[in-house]
Amino acid sequence: MTVLVTTGAPALAATPRSAPRPAALVEPDIPEADVPAQGRQEREKPRPSPTASPSGLDVSVGIRLLDAPIDRRDDTRAHKYIVDHLKPGTTIKRRVMVENTSEIHRKVSLYAAAADVTAEGFEYAPDRTENELSSWIDVQPREEALAPGEEVEALVTIEVPRKAESGERYAVVWAEVPGTDDGNVRNIGRSGIRVYLSVGPGGEPPSGFDIGPLAGGREKDGTPFVSAEVRNTGQRALDLAGELWLSDGPGGLSVGPVKAEAHTLPLDGSTTVRVLLDRRLPDGPWSAKFALASGWTKRTATGTVTFGAVPAAAAGTEDRTDGAINAGLVTSGLVLALFVLYAYRRRNRLRAPAAAA
Repeated sequence: MTVLVTTGAPALAATPRSAPRPAALVEPDIPEADVPAQGRQEREKPRPSPTASPSGLDVSVGIRLLDAPIDRRDDTRAHKYIVDHLKPGTTIKRRVMVENTSEIHRKVSLYAAAADVTAEGFEYAPDRTENELSSWIDVQPREEALAPGEEVEALVTIEVPRKAESGERYAVVWAEVPGTDDGNVRNIGRSGIRVYLSVGPGGEPPSGFDIGPLAGGREKDGTPFVSAEVRNTGQRALDLAGELWLSDGPGGLSVGPVKAEAHTLPLDGSTTVRVLLDRRLPDGPWSAKFALASGWTKRTATGTVTFGAVPAAAAGTEDRTDGAINAGLVTSGLVLALFVLYAYRRRNRLRAPAAAA
């Protein structure tokens, strides 16, 4: 039996609640404990149907995860997404909270649809496209009418077939709100929770990644950055986030922590993580420390970096700006001098006749 913990994520919006209503589902019969966590959802911008126009009513909807396995209480990903490893023939349940964040009554549809992890990151399929994992997922209730700001609890059940092959699969549990404007044109909005499900006998496949040497540089506009190549060396997709620190800079300067984040990294995939810094930072050298994590899998890299000189184009822009300011000051001074000279000569002309009399 999988023991779950309550994620304790905050509500998605502080909109007024309607009158209390009974929960649509009974809570799963599983022991729970409260642990702090971060709530997060996959939110898709309102999108038109194939025949839709840009107009339409507010179609906002929110969804957040309530449960995570107790053996993943230190895995931050498991508090944002449904992340697990299951043996064939296993069934798990997760609770989610759905909220109508629009300003009108809405019918919210709940369902699972296909997703994939590619070199571009975590990509979800359009509409209700199905894949193998989404066909194993059932969401109840499948539809619920909600007042503005009202919430309802739903139950997500994932049933892995006994003959399922080993491997990691991806899907999204969606909450969708369709709207209809005066012209009978559909405008769809949805928010979702990612599902990362590994299937196979025995324990969970290992997660891992390597961070390459740290390098410094500057963008074309002179903005300094630190970058590193990161490669997924494990057997599960990764959601990387972390922090950068700089120390022992010119004059004893230090910087950080500065937040860093990368798109979802597929198996055997690689990406360059680049952290942009304040343009006023001197070239260096700097001692750099770069820490990245995906859930409870963590790595740290250190090194010495320099940013180099400001590119000529950026320096030229700064020089032209200073020149324009100086030219403006000179012009203003000339105008003032001419005005004083004009006033002096005019006063002398007015006084001349009086002296002759």
